Amino acid sequence: MDPSAYKELADLEGAHWWFVGRRRIFDALLDKLDLAEDARILEIGCGTGGNLEMLARHGALYAAEYDDGAREIARARKVARDVAPCRLPDEIPFSPEKFDLIVLFDVLEHIEDDVACLKAIRARMSERGWLVVTVPAFQFLWSGNDEHNHHFRRYTRARLEAVVRAGGFGPAYASYFNFWLFPAVAAVRFAKNAFFKDREEARSDLALPTGPLNNALAWLFSSERVAMGRFSLPFGVSCILSARPAA
Repeated sequence: MDPSAYKELADLEGAHWWFVGRRRIFDALLDKLDLAEDARILEIGCGTGGNLEMLARHGALYAAEYDDGAREIARARKVARDVAPCRLPDEIPFSPEKFDLIVLFDVLEHIEDDVACLKAIRARMSERGWLVVTVPAFQFLWSGNDEHNHHFRRYTRARLEAVVRAGGFGPAYASYFNFWLFPAVAAVRFAKNAFFKDREEARSDLALPTGPLNNALAWLFSSERVAMGRFSLPFGVSCILSARPAA
């Protein structure tokens, strides 16, 4: 990716309703976990670092990212104690450190062998650590955006739970999210798939809406945080899951 594109993405992460709403939802779930104040936290696949400031509120934060350009922007934020190169499932940094929380926000769908990835992560967790994962939901929502971002799959909640169990974890909570906007997102995906024969043309560009609309969408999306850790939403554009290492 061109370096200017990384800068644009980093700026977008700070303001776009989708990123803002996600961070609020993630933060609400992390607040429900019994993390110590000095919890050791690792974000794998941190991208340009849009979640780092939120995560640092919950403990001593480390981060890892495969892409050189994205990693340099994340490191320049000076939030995490270190941002290291990473390649799943074989190259997880900071060995032999064990972590109390490892998060993968929209990462697992990029990994061909998701179970092997989770097994490798399981080996880097403390005995009572937490795993938090988010992934895109429902294969029928597959679009040019998934192809553009090199996804291997989308997940149902049941499939995500099964993969996490196979990776050595016991799921504690799982839910769909981006529930309120699901009908609109699904309609747009179906329309693009129907009218754009070239999937590259159908990819989402995440354009920033006008201020009032962006703020309204962020508020609506982030209102789902009241459900996190309490009850599961029946459908949504994405899935979120928390789990602990299985005995």
